[in-house]
Amino acid sequence: MAKRDYYEVLGVDKNATEADIKKAFRKKAKECHPDLHPNDKEAEERFKELNEANEVLSDADKRARYDQFGFDGPQMGGGYGDFGGFGGFGGGMGDLFETIFSGMGGMGGMGGSRRNAPVQGDDLQYRLTISFEEAAFGCTKEIDFFRNETCDNCSGSGAKPGTQPQTCPTCKGSGQVRSGGGFMVTVRTCPTCHGEGKIVKDKCNNCNGTGRVRRKRTGKLNIPAGIEDGINMIKRGEGEPGMRGGPAGDLYIVVNVKPHKLFKRDGNNLLLDMPISMTQAALGAEIDVPTLEKPVKHRIPEGTQTGTSFRLKGQGIISRKTGTKGDLILTVKVETPTKLNEKQKELLRELRQFDEVSTGKEYEGRKSFADKIKDLFN
Repeated sequence: MAKRDYYEVLGVDKNATEADIKKAFRKKAKECHPDLHPNDKEAEERFKELNEANEVLSDADKRARYDQFGFDGPQMGGGYGDFGGFGGFGGGMGDLFETIFSGMGGMGGMGGSRRNAPVQGDDLQYRLTISFEEAAFGCTKEIDFFRNETCDNCSGSGAKPGTQPQTCPTCKGSGQVRSGGGFMVTVRTCPTCHGEGKIVKDKCNNCNGTGRVRRKRTGKLNIPAGIEDGINMIKRGEGEPGMRGGPAGDLYIVVNVKPHKLFKRDGNNLLLDMPISMTQAALGAEIDVPTLEKPVKHRIPEGTQTGTSFRLKGQGIISRKTGTKGDLILTVKVETPTKLNEKQKELLRELRQFDEVSTGKEYEGRKSFADKIKDLFN
């Protein structure tokens, strides 16, 4: 395949400056570098062609010969086409490669990291279960949790008292090791010191060289009234301690609320399904309705059907945002009696006869019969 013009390869014109050529090479190198296109022979050939063009046009003497004689000029032979599998650039190509990929991230650790930078401690999570009533009215709970803390014996160094950690012989204290050659250099965390740059030979007997010990902590937590199930409460700085002067992590308390035997929660409202008798539904009655604090009286009107709901104002749960209480939504379920004596059955049969008529006189009889039922079932 015939060679393409070097200016065409780089995408610049013949009047391009040295800076233009350098900029164009960097841009195109990112597009076709073999590390970004593994097992792509076409990308590999394009990268070879790109480097050959850059090698000539970035050198003033070679560029002048190329401009005058083209590929047939002195020292313009095929020597630029063979780069030995990208390993033989030598000189400044490694620095150039690092410059090309700086800021791209993930390219073998070219950007590196600040080994000695402070590191924030890990966050901790604690699950706290409270009752429905405690969630509604608020409470104070004592919690016990474990966390790692700085060892008092070695002051966190991990070394036996009277000794000091030593510089890692593998990475010479950098916390990183490099491998490869030329422009392809891989940087990884040192396997000996795990990135710390130091190793402990004489370990502290108290923490076994870790610099930390696990301790039990006890604290008090104020649960606000009206808290919902699954809410996260945060205690800043109560998590694991930081490293190298970094701040401590946080303690997240996940609040789980036990279900109630009677009530369900809908926002700040309470939902209550309450059974009433057939006579209470038919004739009306004043009933005692349970709430979270104490029973309250509520009048059920005559002819109430099963599934009818009533709203009891201010008998719900306090809102954490507004400070006002929600309501209690009472839904009545009319129960049909299952065990009747003969007298009760006879009265119900008599009532059934009245169900089949609708004149005013029969209705008066029905009211009289209703009074009888009230006496029997209450």
